[in-house]
Amino acid sequence: MAAMPVPPAPDAAGSVPLSQAARIIDTFIAPTKAFTDLRRNASWWAPFLIIAIVSFLFINVVDKKVGFRKVVENQIALQPKQAERIDNLPADQREKIMGQQTTVTKAISYAVPVIALLVYAIFAGVLFGTLKFTAGADIKFGTLFALVVYTRLPELLRAALSSLSLLAGVSADAFDIQNPVATNFGYFIDPSSAVLKALLTPIDVITIWTLALLAIGIPCIGKVKRGTAFAVVFGWFAVVVLVKVGFALATS
Repeated sequence: MAAMPVPPAPDAAGSVPLSQAARIIDTFIAPTKAFTDLRRNASWWAPFLIIAIVSFLFINVVDKKVGFRKVVENQIALQPKQAERIDNLPADQREKIMGQQTTVTKAISYAVPVIALLVYAIFAGVLFGTLKFTAGADIKFGTLFALVVYTRLPELLRAALSSLSLLAGVSADAFDIQNPVATNFGYFIDPSSAVLKALLTPIDVITIWTLALLAIGIPCIGKVKRGTAFAVVFGWFAVVVLVKVGFALATS
């Protein structure tokens, strides 16, 4: 007779250790449980692997259904001053610039998972420094980095919805690879209103979801009050929004 599987033994605190698969699921349905388990094991490769695969599939759909030449054209159209400058160039120079930007945009898009690791590390570093030196938090950088990776999982929904809309035949003419699906009011704002678009685009349902998960998770992995965690996370979010608005003011 085959031996019955032995369930994981509770740890010293009396909680049952979670597998990475269980933590991924609990990120959506029981985030506090998932993030508390990161104190035991801060492994992050499983969620990152899923993010990388979904990102590759999304970019592949964009490549097939839109094409990176069109992606670049649409991005330029969102910046009237740049569009006017390029339109005024001689045809050969214009074609050269478009070719270069298409190549670079495609390369960066396919390399997003690798770039994301660097972005996650920088983001975790900023949060770590802020929590450590302004709130005196008892927190480990490696655990915080793992938390950042797990809290990016809701972004899979954006990639999935965007891919499905392209596969369903949505027009490529208005496709914006930086804001591909209507999860924020900025999606509906005309590019001519650059400042308003820059203000409303970051206030995004999925983005707010990931930030809320991060603020919930920080007290689970370190001695930080939840109010402090929310203030730090959304404080930095406000700074990023203001920088984007300032850039739009300077270039519009």
